[in-house]
Amino acid sequence: MRGNIKKGDPLYWRGISALFLGSFVTFALLYCTQPLIPVFSQEFKVAPSYASLSISFVTGLLALFMLAMSWLSDARGRKIVMGIALLSSSVLAVIISFCQNFEILLALRALQGIMLAGYPAIAMAYINEEFDPSIAGLVMGIYISGNSVGGLTGRIIVSTLTDYFSWHIALVGIGLISLLVSIWFWASLPDSCNFSPKTIAIKEVVPALARKLKNTELFLLYMTGFLIMGSFVTLYNYIGYSLMSPPYNLSQTVVGCIFGVYLIGTFSSTYMGKLADNSGSSKILCLSVGIMLLGCLITLHANLYIKIIGVAIFTYGFFGSHSVASSWVGKCAHSDKAQAASLYLLFYYVGASLIGTMGGQFLSWYGWEGVVLLIGISLMLALLIAAFLLVKEARYKEELIRV
Repeated sequence: MRGNIKKGDPLYWRGISALFLGSFVTFALLYCTQPLIPVFSQEFKVAPSYASLSISFVTGLLALFMLAMSWLSDARGRKIVMGIALLSSSVLAVIISFCQNFEILLALRALQGIMLAGYPAIAMAYINEEFDPSIAGLVMGIYISGNSVGGLTGRIIVSTLTDYFSWHIALVGIGLISLLVSIWFWASLPDSCNFSPKTIAIKEVVPALARKLKNTELFLLYMTGFLIMGSFVTLYNYIGYSLMSPPYNLSQTVVGCIFGVYLIGTFSSTYMGKLADNSGSSKILCLSVGIMLLGCLITLHANLYIKIIGVAIFTYGFFGSHSVASSWVGKCAHSDKAQAASLYLLFYYVGASLIGTMGGQFLSWYGWEGVVLLIGISLMLALLIAAFLLVKEARYKEELIRV
């Protein structure tokens, strides 16, 4: 049996590049309709909160089915479940492009969410099983940087093609690109060698998940994921309404290019993950959430350039927070790592669905200031949790010194 993959091993670059590209496809498909929310509102004559269901449905169903996919991967293997998830989701993107009815589009997006559930949590478990623990934070950061690149590329491609052609052509384009990348992923990802298939009875799954929820540290990390992801999706769901309206009146393509700040997340997730390995997860989590809150407040400024700087700062903080929190979950879960990762992502994507949908109501009631209010409350709660974990970690270290 092969040992853990270390930095410099022949399989190191194959492994992290495949995981990066798998993450790229997942997030390109997950958020490909986000820049289209204002377009759907106009074309299908629906309210912003209803148009945002094209995101909320896919994230919500992804969250609910990740636990089932985690159980399936324990029995059938990590790579095969991840590969099928990416290929089937790519094909669905092409099918969705032909929709003329918004309800059918939502139904297919929901199905896409179910299929995409087979990648994120299993990839996190694969990293914790196959890579050396000393570089787990770094590898998790690189994997998460694929989120930012995929989210960025998907949004820019969809926005630009929609402006020049139509949203139908845009979804065909992103679907075909994702299909090609998914085939490469299947061919390149190293097979699992530190994993043994096991079949767990359904009746044993619920008690195992309950044990994870009783772990205070894990539960607080789950709540952190809920709050930061809900905040992140809410900002990006509705920033387009603000920027495409007076006094800015930006085009769909220009708004799509603003998603270029996602590139900051590519650096942030890797850098903050490595920093957490060296300086402690709790300190860096506090710092990252604080950066998110600062960026969110800056978006209240009327000047367009300052507003975009605020979005960039917010994005930097988000990817740092997610990298640290998700890696920390793997360290806290001494067994059943796939289930622990699935629970984190369950909370993470439920936050995206619930807070993201609520953001539409706050936008209707109070405009962009209302969206910032909702995000600000969520991030203050996340910051309190991070501060509690910091104090708890400090007390634990003091006890160790006394012993």
